[in-house]
Amino acid sequence: MIISILVVSDRHLSIDKQKHSKDSVFFRDGRRRIDFVLSYVDDKDGERKQERRKLYEANLEKVGLELETEDKMESDDGKTYFVKIHAPWEVLATYADVLKIKVPFKANDIPDNSEMPMNWLSTPFRLPGHIMHPEPDYFTAPFNKDKSDFFLIGDKETFFPPSTRNRIVYYILSRCSYFRDECGDKDKKGIKRLLNNGTYNAAFPLHDSRYWIRSRDPSCESERYSLYKHWARFFSFFKEQPLNLIRKYYGEKIGIYFAWLGFYTEMLLFAAIVGTICFVYGFLTYDDNEWSKEICSAEIGGKIVMCPLCDKKCGYWKLNSTCNSSWQSHLFDNVGTVFFAIFMGIWVTLFLEFWKRRQARLEYEWDLVDFEEEQQQLQLRPEYETKCTNRKLNRITQEMEPYLPITSKCARTCLSGATVLFWISLIIACIIGVIAYRLAVYAAFASIMKDNPTTHLQVVGPLITPQLATSVTASCINFVIIMILNLMYERVAVWITDMEIPKTHLEYENKLTVKMFLFQFVNYYSSCFYVAFFKGKFVGYPGDYVYMFGKWSKLRNEECDPGGCLIELTTQLVIVMTGKQVWGNIQEALVPWLMNWWGSRKARSHPESLYSRWEQDHDLQVFGQLGLFYEYLEMVIQFGFITLFVASFPLAPLLALINNIIEVRVDSWKLTTQFRRPVAAKAHSIGAWQEILNGMAILSVVTNAFIVAFTSDMIPRLVYMYAYQPQGEMNMKGYINNSLSVFNISEFKLANRPEDGENPFWFNSSITTCRYRDYRYPPGHEKQYAHTMQFWHILAAKLAFIIIMEHVVFLVKFFVAWMIPDVPSDVRARVKRERYLVQEYLHNYEVEKLKIQLSQNNHGEECTCTPMIYPSLPKHEVLSECL
Repeated sequence: MIISILVVSDRHLSIDKQKHSKDSVFFRDGRRRIDFVLSYVDDKDGERKQERRKLYEANLEKVGLELETEDKMESDDGKTYFVKIHAPWEVLATYADVLKIKVPFKANDIPDNSEMPMNWLSTPFRLPGHIMHPEPDYFTAPFNKDKSDFFLIGDKETFFPPSTRNRIVYYILSRCSYFRDECGDKDKKGIKRLLNNGTYNAAFPLHDSRYWIRSRDPSCESERYSLYKHWARFFSFFKEQPLNLIRKYYGEKIGIYFAWLGFYTEMLLFAAIVGTICFVYGFLTYDDNEWSKEICSAEIGGKIVMCPLCDKKCGYWKLNSTCNSSWQSHLFDNVGTVFFAIFMGIWVTLFLEFWKRRQARLEYEWDLVDFEEEQQQLQLRPEYETKCTNRKLNRITQEMEPYLPITSKCARTCLSGATVLFWISLIIACIIGVIAYRLAVYAAFASIMKDNPTTHLQVVGPLITPQLATSVTASCINFVIIMILNLMYERVAVWITDMEIPKTHLEYENKLTVKMFLFQFVNYYSSCFYVAFFKGKFVGYPGDYVYMFGKWSKLRNEECDPGGCLIELTTQLVIVMTGKQVWGNIQEALVPWLMNWWGSRKARSHPESLYSRWEQDHDLQVFGQLGLFYEYLEMVIQFGFITLFVASFPLAPLLALINNIIEVRVDSWKLTTQFRRPVAAKAHSIGAWQEILNGMAILSVVTNAFIVAFTSDMIPRLVYMYAYQPQGEMNMKGYINNSLSVFNISEFKLANRPEDGENPFWFNSSITTCRYRDYRYPPGHEKQYAHTMQFWHILAAKLAFIIIMEHVVFLVKFFVAWMIPDVPSDVRARVKRERYLVQEYLHNYEVEKLKIQLSQNNHGEECTCTPMIYPSLPKHEVLSECL
């Protein structure tokens, strides 16, 4: 009899389970929605973990959550248990009140007059209305459980969307304890701690369907499928992003990121167009490049003998050997460079100001106007609550709360700062090592490539020079070092931020943001700063060269060739920027796909198994708490490349634009298809990144002014044309000869002279002088080898240019920022209107409720008096009060 009952029971469970589709997001009864899933596997340390799970789940049920466990025999691997969690209405209502979640109370009756002129032009880029605006527009107010009849509650099961439900459940999970009431160990609290000690393997909310097909369950929204179809596919790259649906499915924090990324990409289009025009201008003015003609001329450049570029291993060389690099340099080093540097200083201001307006509009549309970080201050991190055993009275809430003693806080901050400085010093040491590599191998490349057969190749032969070989190999080595240090520092930054025990999640992210950005800033940009501002600036002259670590090191500082250092800065920028972007996209797309393919292999080998919704999501990758942080970091580093050094490479915005078009779809594809559904979180801005972008915008004006002045040859050419052209004509004839100084070969020190066999075949004893790039008096002059007056005139012109450019750009920036208000006027008016209506409706609601109470208290007696607790107020008084 018992056996037959078990058989019937098993058959009943099997039938119930098979009734569910693979996308069912409900309990076995088909009514209660799964808001969260926990998974675990029994192991050797099972007893302790089992006890923790038993206590934790019991405490969850005490709070009011409903749990249902799937046995391991029902899972595809036969080892994993799944605990499904449902939050009933009472729990949702209670915590929605605690978290001040805004919910609708009246349909929005403000007419939308945001139609753009010639709106039909954007038709090909639009998405269907039900995708762009998946919900009607309502006026909203913070939920109050005691006034639930004030809000537009139709069906309690669907009133709170799944993203809000999983946020509430995660809030409970992160604060629920796993100790008995009689046990005093308050440290045992929160799902994060249980995940860290292996009690549970995973904790995640569910996707609502498979991404490539709608759910067969009509109760499932299939919003994941809609996002994939209209947003996450690459062939939708020209379409607008369904930001409202992203926000509804993933929460405001992820929605804000994609809104910012999309807006940044749109603004890059204008910078890319202007940058391409400047590049084309450099290409079209090839024939006007008089100095390159002189370098390549057999009569001028072919007769100028240049001094050796390194000691012993480098021989004398002729100026026309740099013919190709001089033509290449002109593509980026021309009058258009100055214009583009000024344009980018203004563009970055417009980008930041218009983003503030876009952000303000999103704040209104997404009910974030009254959302302030102060609300999050009340939501302490569980780690802070458990690690801070001391308590003190909060003067605002008048409640005892945990705090970190000032001595402990100072000690932790000092240790954190020392660690950050140590790692930044490590990066600088690596960069110095790369510079030493450049100095050491240049001589080797010069000696090896002197008689290399590649120099005789028709097309690429003239391009393969010791300078190019040194620059490319050093850039590649630097890129590899950058990637390795990144992997190491990520762990260190998280560790030291955890050690500081930040009070709130917001404070945690801000601290981590500053540390990671400082590190990445030094890591990615230091090599570019070296080439832009140090290389070729401290080389001395042939009779008195400057060495990197002193003369004992024999590492002579690098010189810029007559084509200038700008082309080398361009090479460095292209390799690091392009390498980072290509590697980043491959890593973001390929690694999660491969890991998911490998993780789901068991399910593929057992096609007869159900492979339920929670099992499918369990096999996906985890989009961690810092997942969005790394996306922001990647884009902000790119923003630095296109602003800080854009004067050296006008095509940088075009490369960034192409990358970002791909980036939007790669990020959306991996989030929709390769990752578990993240826990929804609120955010009304991009946080600390806004201040970082503002700082980089200001710094970019300074760096570009210095690049134009000191790295490019723009100022020396202008000074020559206007003041030193011997015939008084407005042209560049004779510039190359004027920009090179003369040195007597007989005055070379023994340590600097080329070794026997290093000089080219054409060099003979009749050549008594060589030329070098500087403005110094010739040998035999009473001030021989001292700087000429032209050198000081050029230096004064460079400093004047920097001051003028910075002042002009900063004045325009501040004027533009002053002219463009941060909040659009129509948004400001709508916010005031909504606040007024909220207060008016609440007032009327309270009055009506009081009337009903009074009539009930009088037991049916007619009440003719007007309630005086809420006297009728003139509308202008209500309005002034809410404003």
